[in-house]
Amino acid sequence: MKVAVLAGGLGGSRFARALAETIDPADVTVVGNVGDDLEVVGLHVSPDLDTILYTLAGVLDEERGWGRTGESWNAREAATGLGAETWFQLGDRDLGLHLAR
Repeated sequence: MKVAVLAGGLGGSRFARALAETIDPADVTVVGNVGDDLEVVGLHVSPDLDTILYTLAGVLDEERGWGRTGESWNAREAATGLGAETWFQLGDRDLGLHLAR
């Protein structure tokens, strides 16, 4: 049975994970929210898609509910020191994804 999931944010990502653990993950298609996408330090960021990706990959920081486990903040600290806006917190590993995107 093929299943499509409309998901946004942490709740949607957890539902998608539970579904993928219940049926064959190859039968699950996740349609994620891009309505909250934004540009941060010149990079395209998709917060909900990233949360879904990290959750399904098993690397979501469950304590914070966003970002990756074992995150470091060197790039953010450097940007802050240079006067850049850093209200939207992106860790180093998170930045790597956005650079590749």
